[in-house]
Amino acid sequence: MTIQEAQKLVDDWIKTHGVRYFNELTNMVLLTEEVGELARIVARKYGEQSFKETDKNKELDEEMADILFVLICLANQTGVNLTEALTKSLEKKTNRDTNRHKSNPKLKE
Repeated sequence: MTIQEAQKLVDDWIKTHGVRYFNELTNMVLLTEEVGELARIVARKYGEQSFKETDKNKELDEEMADILFVLICLANQTGVNLTEALTKSLEKKTNRDTNRHKSNPKLKE
């Protein structure tokens, strides 16, 4: 699935099942909440925290998908073409960071 197809799929889902998009502020709060849920799992799976009973059935892929869904909602309702935005971002990073990471001694093996 392309990013453009994902944006259409989410838009169709909202129109069919979601009635309408939540407003941008609500979706921003939901995005932040979803990122927090992902952070909780990462902290427990890869960090030093232990899993709580309520976190044991949570999966990284599920939380990442929830983040992607809300991000796509925000993009759709604000008119952002995520394919174009990602392309521009990668071009910017390539121009800015072409040698930066390669010359970073902290990243050498």
